[in-house]
Amino acid sequence: MTRRTHAALAAAIAAALTLSLGACSSSSSDDTGDKPVTTEGNGIIGGTPVKGGTLTILSNQDFDQLDPTRNWTMPVMDVGVRMLYRTLTTFKASPGAEGLKIEPDLATDLGTPSDGAKTWTFHLKDGLKYEDGTPIVADDIKYNVERSFSPELPGGPDYARRYLNAPDKYQGPLKGERLGKEAIEVPDAKTIVFHLKRPVAEFGYTVTLPTFAPVPKAKEAGANYSNHPFSSGPYKIETYDRGKQLVLVRNTYWDQASDPVRKAYPDKIIVDQTLKGTGIADRLIADQGDDKNAISYVDLLPAKLSDVLTNPAVKARLISENAGCTSKLDMNNLKAPFDNPKVRLAVQYAVDKEAVQNSLGGPALNDIATTYLPPVLTDGKAVDHFGIKPAGDQAKAKQLLAEAGFPNGFSTELATSTGGKQEAEAIQAALRNAGITVQINTVDPTALAGVVGDKTKQPGLSVGGWCPDYPSAATFLPMIFDGRSIVDKNNYGNLDRFNDPAVNAELDRIASLTDLNEANKAWLALDGKIMDASPAVPLLWQKKPLLVGSNIAGAYAHPVWAGQIDYAVIGLKSVK
Repeated sequence: MTRRTHAALAAAIAAALTLSLGACSSSSSDDTGDKPVTTEGNGIIGGTPVKGGTLTILSNQDFDQLDPTRNWTMPVMDVGVRMLYRTLTTFKASPGAEGLKIEPDLATDLGTPSDGAKTWTFHLKDGLKYEDGTPIVADDIKYNVERSFSPELPGGPDYARRYLNAPDKYQGPLKGERLGKEAIEVPDAKTIVFHLKRPVAEFGYTVTLPTFAPVPKAKEAGANYSNHPFSSGPYKIETYDRGKQLVLVRNTYWDQASDPVRKAYPDKIIVDQTLKGTGIADRLIADQGDDKNAISYVDLLPAKLSDVLTNPAVKARLISENAGCTSKLDMNNLKAPFDNPKVRLAVQYAVDKEAVQNSLGGPALNDIATTYLPPVLTDGKAVDHFGIKPAGDQAKAKQLLAEAGFPNGFSTELATSTGGKQEAEAIQAALRNAGITVQINTVDPTALAGVVGDKTKQPGLSVGGWCPDYPSAATFLPMIFDGRSIVDKNNYGNLDRFNDPAVNAELDRIASLTDLNEANKAWLALDGKIMDASPAVPLLWQKKPLLVGSNIAGAYAHPVWAGQIDYAVIGLKSVK
């Protein structure tokens, strides 16, 4: 594969997404009706920040994982890779289609493919240092990639395990075993070479993930590494009281000259994790004192939407862009009666997506999902696979249940986070109309993954979703529907436990394609085939509404971080 083909691929991925990303849109609605709400102006709030001051991030939750090996939750990835650690490549700091382009980060370029894109070589920049001034070397990146194989460090991106030519039984480096040259070579301190099982034309995008950040072996702390990941980025952890407060200060050994993406405007960043969702909204709407220098980490609650949209001054401080993700109702395909495809299809028809949409702020903040792949991955056009009316078709659902042997319906349980109760109740009501009785079990957001990812604890239904790790369907369908990735515990991708050999084979076939257009067509066709099997019900394509204070500058929704504010370039308008 030539460098020209690699560059064309990157351009084609970005171009294919331009139609669906409205981060630069100036249109917005003055009410909470059926018009979408988008960021005002040019999509960037407050202009260019000044250097200095303290930025406060208001939150109601702890980060599930800051360990780069285990960081696979999109808003947390934003925190990690924009502030605490750098990766071989990273996404540009820009709203809209420009933000979908990658540029070198720790590496000097976007990688050199050879052997038909089965081998990728990266060279590190000069003068890279950690928070204590020690040099960053290529073996530190290799070590972190090896950590992603460790069963003791579950839950992180599994691309290295999927792609690398590593031994099947490799269990990571925590017991002293390192990967050999057949998987990763480090010929010198500034060169790393990855050997893959198959061609991966998009590997320059893959290494934007935190798996490809450096971790020095000397700082290994196992499961506790999340409490203080050793910084290679512009900020380092001063204090971290889990679930209460994280304080970041400047990493004085970070060199802006080697990092054109991150600007590191604030001197200090405080993340307050002790708040309630309504309290965050109320404080940012009031915009008093230090709250003028604050932003929200969590979505604006639907109940507060009217307060924001009817006040022009507050509305001008609202960021609301498409998150590029699909929320879905997951069905445990190994648990009866969801092991019956006709039952799953009945649920597909039974769900009232309009009610789900209204529970989360209505059409202003959500589009109804009609297939698994979001429009961001389907050339900007929504695909309606079944043509089911938004309110569902409970009569058809009852008919399918009867055909499946459940004329009187059945009972099941649904697990959701504490913040997802209204959405779950909308699902519960619709399924009740089709004869399915649902008991809702709410779980703390930090514990939900441990419930739905454990075969012995996972109920019949759960509410989740998926966001592409970078703009390619290769980061979507294989992650959530490859049956070979299913494990009994710490099962974070294929939560439906859906395992279809024909689908698995097609995933492999598409993954081997180097023609992007051919691959895109194949992904669309496979999306339809999986919809027919209905392992899950696609629910919504959501916007991510976030409020910021009046002294905030450089605030916009990044298209890769699921509509979250890009922490690479945010700061204050003025410092007193």
